[in-house]
Amino acid sequence: MKDKELINELKNGNANAFNVLVGEYQNKVINICFGFVHNREDAEDITQEVFIEVYNSISHFRGDSKLSTWLYRISVNKSLDFIRRKNRKKRFARFQNLLGFERTIEEVQESKLSNPHTILENKETIQILNETVETLPQNQKIAFTLSKYEGFKNKEIAEVMKTSLSSVESLMHRAKKNLKEKLYDYYKNIYL
Repeated sequence: MKDKELINELKNGNANAFNVLVGEYQNKVINICFGFVHNREDAEDITQEVFIEVYNSISHFRGDSKLSTWLYRISVNKSLDFIRRKNRKKRFARFQNLLGFERTIEEVQESKLSNPHTILENKETIQILNETVETLPQNQKIAFTLSKYEGFKNKEIAEVMKTSLSSVESLMHRAKKNLKEKLYDYYKNIYL
């Protein structure tokens, strides 16, 4: 089938024409997607999304470009969408890891940075965390800052704040809980 005939048949809902389209372009689309995501399974999943998009939007295809060009454009867009979603999930997971508070903020700042994009992401992460810490009630902010920014032990924080060790533990627990909620709400609104 030639492109014009194939397009007309697709627009008329001909299932056989869709099978012809998939048979002719599937491997090329997988290869394009693989070039972006570098994972065969992900490329195959994206390819399915591409053909679903083609099926759903063929009626809007005006023929300004070749069918193959349109198909490849959809493939690139779907691949880029996949990468963006994956990066959002990574960023969100990094925050969840950060919210585990296994490392001090200083350790996060000093971590090895592999490229300018990572440096920018880490600066953004630290800025957002710093702004969120500023919204904590004062005693929670003091305890959290001493612990995570300065690396103080709870006993040292209790001495600095002139309070009991159990009070510091309680402050830290509440500070972490508040930060988790605030940061989760922040990133949920942006990325989910």
